[in-house]
Amino acid sequence: MTAGEPKVSFLIGGVQKGGTTALFRYLQDLPNLSLAPVKETHFFDDETGVDWSDPDYSRYHAMFPPADGRPRGEATPIYIYWPNCLERIARYNPAMKLVLLFRDPVQRAWSQWKMEYARGWETQPFAWAIREGRARVDTPEAPGFHRVFSYVERGFYAAQLRRVYALFPREQVLLLRSDELDGRPDETLGRLSRFVGVDPPSQSVSPRRELEAKVMDYGQPITDEDIAYLRGLYAEDTACFSALSGLEVGDWVSR
Repeated sequence: MTAGEPKVSFLIGGVQKGGTTALFRYLQDLPNLSLAPVKETHFFDDETGVDWSDPDYSRYHAMFPPADGRPRGEATPIYIYWPNCLERIARYNPAMKLVLLFRDPVQRAWSQWKMEYARGWETQPFAWAIREGRARVDTPEAPGFHRVFSYVERGFYAAQLRRVYALFPREQVLLLRSDELDGRPDETLGRLSRFVGVDPPSQSVSPRRELEAKVMDYGQPITDEDIAYLRGLYAEDTACFSALSGLEVGDWVSR
């Protein structure tokens, strides 16, 4: 890294299918922030192009506009889930501020499956994918993890948040609910702006939706049996997440 090169100071680090694209688009409209031109730089989860024993951060900084004094940020939602990402981020910038959006883990899993099915990466029905299909969540580059088939695994939020708090002080972490961004974008953007150290937007913003599910035949909708199955899997983790995060997530258990 070039001496004196300003570091990236904030990241939207998760969760996938939690509204990170909409948040990134909102932030692109704020003139007092400097964002990477493309969402998802995938720098800290790069297992082949970076020597993590001696990382070259100049490649990372080249993904951003020239430093001009504004806070620099990016959005790559796999960072909270992928192994070693958080450790690499902490090594790069111990003062990094992390913005994390959380969505009902059952609806998040269903949304991810629909995305992968529409892309053609997934060919199996959702019911199979969240049960027998979990055996596919293994890969040589990161055993026990998977970039595509991790519908269930990415929803264990308490386990992920514990890793965040083991590396970063809580005052450097902003936790948000996706439905708050969806329903109250002005309030959410105001909180985020103050968190990263800039003035909140002076004008109201209109709610926006990004990357909504493709309209196509998915076989069948998520069933009550699938919902009950996932609620059971997530019950203990969701309770721990509620206590750890301070977020009110009772509706994740009841609906």
